[in-house]
Amino acid sequence: MSVRDLTILGCSSQQPTRLRNHGAYLLRWNQEGLLFDPGEGTQRQFIFADIAPPTVTRIFVSHFHGDHCLGLGSMLMRLNLDRINHPIHCYYPASGKVYFDRLRYGTIYHDHIQVIEHPVSEEGIVHQDENFTIEAKFLNHGVDNLGWRIQEADTTKFDKEKLAACGVKGTLVRELQEKKQVTVDGKMVKLEDLSWVRKGDIFSCVIDTKHCQNAIDLAKGAKLLLCESTYLEEHRALAEDHNHLTAKQAAFIAKKAGVQKLILTHFSARYRDLLPFVEEASEVFPNVDTADDFKRFEFLLSDMT
Repeated sequence: MSVRDLTILGCSSQQPTRLRNHGAYLLRWNQEGLLFDPGEGTQRQFIFADIAPPTVTRIFVSHFHGDHCLGLGSMLMRLNLDRINHPIHCYYPASGKVYFDRLRYGTIYHDHIQVIEHPVSEEGIVHQDENFTIEAKFLNHGVDNLGWRIQEADTTKFDKEKLAACGVKGTLVRELQEKKQVTVDGKMVKLEDLSWVRKGDIFSCVIDTKHCQNAIDLAKGAKLLLCESTYLEEHRALAEDHNHLTAKQAAFIAKKAGVQKLILTHFSARYRDLLPFVEEASEVFPNVDTADDFKRFEFLLSDMT
């Protein structure tokens, strides 16, 4: 089975600190590397995380505030330097096209990489293939800012005991999967009688926003929700003024959305100790943890529907 985990490459907000880099998050899932909001220094963080940059196949930029995109240009140039032979899909708010271009072409270099741009101007599904459905919605941050919902495709799982009991084996198994039914010893056998559907897992990323319905919608039923919590409740007025969330507000989003696990991130530089974020959020939603540079969270395969 391929690696399935979320690696925190940075979790600070506007200012990096001695302990926390600008935000950046790598989700490795189904042979792909999904990089979210590469802030300044992301390229170097890959080295410390002991992950090869060519792992990246898709890059998501929620918005074009510097702490969410200043590492984009250097990441693309690094992948270009590595002469990767796979395309890099880049998703970002369409209104920020001018900033995307400035970041991508900010220096002199020989351009070998294939970048496929997906500027998003309308909410909804922005990509769908046999592996993933990617959905985007606008959040409430004062500028065009996107949250993301990634859902893997449902898969059919066979009941081995039922297959054996019906005499379905060898090439008949593939035929059953493709044609939905096969004939064995003169008896019709249907796919739904010998299998079950494993619903695809969901990862949601909600970075930089006030509390809003779209954040809840993006997170609905997610196995893992990565959510900003820039401030604690004692500084809720600052959160309101700067269009951000507190840890407790992030927890309410997780609770309303029915997520399995909440990861808090995007911490203001005013905080050194992150334990109060967990304590505050857990009063509302118990299965919560904080991001920290180079921390990894397993995104294990669900074995049930």
